[in-house]
Amino acid sequence: MANTPQSKKRARQADKRNEVNKARRSRIRTYLRKVEEALAAGDQAAAAEALKAAQPELMRGVTKGVFHKNTASRKVSRLAARVKALG
Repeated sequence: MANTPQSKKRARQADKRNEVNKARRSRIRTYLRKVEEALAAGDQAAAAEALKAAQPELMRGVTKGVFHKNTASRKVSRLAARVKALG
């Protein structure tokens, strides 16, 4: 448990950041799910549009420290390959 005023403040800040990061991660997962659903439906146009919307969200997550750069790049690459394979 935090004892000093500084450690109490850092604990409060960590809780706030945790909420923000959780919301951001959830938002990114929603974008990814839309791509997955379009792929499952076999609709290449919709999947391409969804991927186009998801890519900047994923990269924004990288700049905000929610995801590692390589993780986001890998996800984009694999989704792009699957979208391309539908065609």
